[in-house]
Amino acid sequence: MDQSNILTRREALDRFGAGFGGLALGTLLGQASLASESPSLTGHFQPKATSIIQLYMHGGPSHVDLLDPKPMLTKFDGTAPPDEVADDENRTKNLMGSPFSFRKCGESGLEFSEIQPFVSQHADEIAVVRSMFTEHRNHEQAIWMAQTGMTTAGRPTLGSWMAYGLGTENRNLPAFVALPDPGGPSVDGVRNWSSGWLPPRYQGTVFREQGSPILNLQPKQPRSAAIESARAALLRKLNKQHLTGRPGELELEARIETFELAGRMQLAATDALDLSDETAETQKMYGLENATTKSYGTRCLMARRLVERGVRFVSLFMSGQPWDTHSNNNSGTKNCCLRTDQPVGALLTDLKRRGLLDSTLVLWGGEFGRTPAAEQRGEKASYGRDHHPYGFSVWLAGGGIKGGQHYGATDDFGYRSVENRTQTANLHATILHQMGLNHESLNWHHNGRDERLTDVYEAKVIEELLA
Repeated sequence: MDQSNILTRREALDRFGAGFGGLALGTLLGQASLASESPSLTGHFQPKATSIIQLYMHGGPSHVDLLDPKPMLTKFDGTAPPDEVADDENRTKNLMGSPFSFRKCGESGLEFSEIQPFVSQHADEIAVVRSMFTEHRNHEQAIWMAQTGMTTAGRPTLGSWMAYGLGTENRNLPAFVALPDPGGPSVDGVRNWSSGWLPPRYQGTVFREQGSPILNLQPKQPRSAAIESARAALLRKLNKQHLTGRPGELELEARIETFELAGRMQLAATDALDLSDETAETQKMYGLENATTKSYGTRCLMARRLVERGVRFVSLFMSGQPWDTHSNNNSGTKNCCLRTDQPVGALLTDLKRRGLLDSTLVLWGGEFGRTPAAEQRGEKASYGRDHHPYGFSVWLAGGGIKGGQHYGATDDFGYRSVENRTQTANLHATILHQMGLNHESLNWHHNGRDERLTDVYEAKVIEELLA
């Protein structure tokens, strides 16, 4: 049979009448929409995970201080790097060993830095990819690569691809939620959760850590159920009339769907983000009583509650780019760990004890690593590390990942990825695979061609990472 002319279910929905938005107009209180169907209907094969929590570390964490111990770097501290290290790195003159000790953790003996005492307790659940490399040393382009699969702006993020491919398991909550830092925007701002040229309904929905989690969700003046019902009916009628005359307007469809989702979220979101019903022990475990850990701990706990309720993808961000340690690398890296290590360790503990870690894939990492050599400014204590795209580390846990291992390796100085070199596309293909999606089949027709997350790269699933 010729398969070329067969419409997928998604394509059929988009072509009937006014498209998905028109169908969604009748769903405020009743029918299930495409985004609420089960993953077994929308995925390509049986998934190992049903949700993802992305812990994005803006600025580029130092792999040689956290996840990739290098005794040779310490041995030759302060000396000029060898030719194979110096040839691309003319701005940094001398090697700089890590001041932090590494220790073997768990039954697996996976090595972690001493400044990660909480995350390291989960060594047997974590797989560290030590052989990552990327294509650009500037923050923005490297962020686009990590988040969207290419170094060009305006593409859909990983979370948007997930929302498009699978939708949400809870029709009263978004498929993709972004949890920004209340201290300020991250580098690249809203593009960290943009849907790019995918329909706007697949972009991340921002939930706030402080105050009302979602702006304008509740009316300023309470209204009776009868009035709310009448208002909703009138709004559906007007929206349907408006959309019928403007078929194919994706922004309009997304806005209508957002209105309807907001109506459904009035109860669901309030319940999902009410941390007051968490036990005192749980709140303390996440560090909510500590000013240093409270903010990130709150968002980690929010993430657990969201995936527990069927949200497909949750991204946590940090203000600015705190891991960008051009100066004071040692103190800067330690301070970032003080803010995040306990909350992240608590998240893994909480997911595991609730039986959620098997179905939740946790992804930790930034856009690149830091140089093994020093940026020398002032006293040695103030030395920094520069951007480093040639070899760095990320880690994954849960969601069918085989923990207690490191995959790939950099050279003796942590400069280049040399063993099982891992490009971003391979990492993305593996993440999609665990969610039941084939990276070659998940595509969107744009500018005359079918585009995908892994797009121009000959990506492959990293089988060694899979349990």
